[in-house]
Amino acid sequence: MDLSIFAILTQDGIASGAVYVLLALALVLVFSITRVIFIPIGEFLAFGSLTMAALQVGTPPQSALLLLVLGLACFVQELFGTLRGASIQQDRTRMLGLSFLKFVLLPAALYAIARSVDGTALPMLVQVLFTFAIVAPMGPMMYRLAFQPLAESPVLVLLIVSVAVHLVLLGIGLVMFGAEGSRTTPFSSHVFNFGTLSISGQSVVVIVTAVLLIGALYLYFDRTLSGKALRATAVNRRGARLVGIGTTAAGRLAFLLASSIGTLCGVLIAPLTTVYYDSGFLMGLKGFVGAIIGGLASYPLAAAGALMVGLLEAYSSFYASSYKEVIVFTLIIPVLLWRSIVHPQVEEGEA
Repeated sequence: MDLSIFAILTQDGIASGAVYVLLALALVLVFSITRVIFIPIGEFLAFGSLTMAALQVGTPPQSALLLLVLGLACFVQELFGTLRGASIQQDRTRMLGLSFLKFVLLPAALYAIARSVDGTALPMLVQVLFTFAIVAPMGPMMYRLAFQPLAESPVLVLLIVSVAVHLVLLGIGLVMFGAEGSRTTPFSSHVFNFGTLSISGQSVVVIVTAVLLIGALYLYFDRTLSGKALRATAVNRRGARLVGIGTTAAGRLAFLLASSIGTLCGVLIAPLTTVYYDSGFLMGLKGFVGAIIGGLASYPLAAAGALMVGLLEAYSSFYASSYKEVIVFTLIIPVLLWRSIVHPQVEEGEA
């Protein structure tokens, strides 16, 4: 390997690693607040990519129909919960009105727009925003339907539910988008030349966006009231409830942030590689390796681990392309062994 090949592989590794960093941060965020290992994060990546690809070829994205179905299911859930919980008729009417607006009218409006608007005529920024409007709200809806009723269950139960949700979304993705892969138009087709090294504008967009988002997340958690409430919930869930922080609302917000990050990763990665309905699972696992390096608790360690995964994958593709996935996922074994020695397992009842 000469210096130019090393530089090209490093560029690819950093671009891929930037996406894995965002996925790892989303996984750590969700787990620290809800104790859910968010395996379906990869489906949000795939849905984001394929929804935007459908818009760019002028096909109505079927993910808008999925959003409407999830919204109707959430409204039915809220309907029964409100009828049981609210004792004043005025409160019931107001709560049901808000739920109908959030879960029925808005998704129905997005579905109608998706069916009637020619996506090819939309500017790219509008396509991105429309993709976010369709895919990102599925996160908190999924939390309401699948995880919120089991919020106090053991981590193993939540993991089983997470796997089940992943498998359901995988099948739905195949039905909605088919088995063919898609790519989207790059945000930048410019190429930066530094001697013999050429850096694509899309790679620069991915890296810069990831850095900006990490900075925005830091400011959000450090400077805003809702961000501090999420941090408090992550540190001590019971203590957060005692001081008046709604852990249920925190869980929904965590899932909204994670689904938004997953959608962003899909939008960023789609111009660089062909994305299939099941591509997100493998990318999510690589983000999970980074999250495990951080112990599903440390954001800096998770980010560093995910970046290392991206670089290791790039270098492995040069030396042993057939085994690059094996090499990447083997990295998790020494990390787990080291953590099992340094941090002995403690049963939940003893914590």
